[in-house]
Amino acid sequence: MTMDRRTMLGMTAAGLVAAGTARAQTGDDRPSDLPWPPRETFDLWPGKAPGTPATLPTPVRYGPGGRELWLRGIARPTLSVYRPANPNGIGILSIPGGGYQFVSVENEGHNVAKVLNPLGFTVFALVYRLPGEGWANRADVPLQDAQRAMRIIRARASEFGIAPKKLGILGFSAGGHLAGSLSTAYNDPTYEPVDAIDRGYARPDFSGLVYPVTTLAETGSPSRSRANLLGPSVMNEAAARYDTVRRVDAGTPPLFLLHAADDPIVPLEMSTAMISAARAAGVPVAAHFYDKGGHGFGMALDPQHPAHGWGALYATWAARMASGG
Repeated sequence: MTMDRRTMLGMTAAGLVAAGTARAQTGDDRPSDLPWPPRETFDLWPGKAPGTPATLPTPVRYGPGGRELWLRGIARPTLSVYRPANPNGIGILSIPGGGYQFVSVENEGHNVAKVLNPLGFTVFALVYRLPGEGWANRADVPLQDAQRAMRIIRARASEFGIAPKKLGILGFSAGGHLAGSLSTAYNDPTYEPVDAIDRGYARPDFSGLVYPVTTLAETGSPSRSRANLLGPSVMNEAAARYDTVRRVDAGTPPLFLLHAADDPIVPLEMSTAMISAARAAGVPVAAHFYDKGGHGFGMALDPQHPAHGWGALYATWAARMASGG
């Protein structure tokens, strides 16, 4: 049995997820042959990450039928740098999805660079820790890594050939939720500072959210992002903190939304709610919707996909936002 991403993200029983993972590890589902990690990859944290458990998760590489590379067991969160041949000075932090169950690092990280590098953008692919893998304060774990990544990139901006005030993000699905959290909770104190880098600011200058989870309210969506982020004991405070629609305010950076109307995992209403919140707060927002396309299509590299070419729309918008709108 080959398990694709739509199947995994739509699972509602922990037993099915565990069974699927077991099949992945025994060879029914194998990862692509993408070399990983890329040559220019470094750890986010100089020592132990916040809330490190006594036993670290075991790294696992897998994926559906050799078509993608997924990661679980993220013991060491990392940032990988993809440099363009002709840089335009703009940086993009790419945040892959995976329902907070895995990190879809090829489809929504590596492939972002394949599209945006030729257009001059420097891309940083984030591999963040998964909240259900034993870390303390599980709901804060992904945002800790995303905040730290933004601060590192800005601290080393000259080394990366980008302008510190031209740093945006592009998040997908649960990674879209994390991107939305970073866009609304960038100042939240989620961890104790570990070095001078943590004095830097984590707010994106512009934010792209692709088929994103935006609210943690019960919506009937088959996405498991809420349960995987918050855990079995849902805390009202954490749920409210990470309900990005409710947290949009005048300080939220300009937003770019992209979604397919027939998405079976994350409803289109997740994006339309974010648009309404942005408009109410006076936040600039651009949106592109497709009648078909499903979920998890990433950069839609397949020329037959209805959303093929959308990366150019984002690139044009991002360049405009980086130049002041």
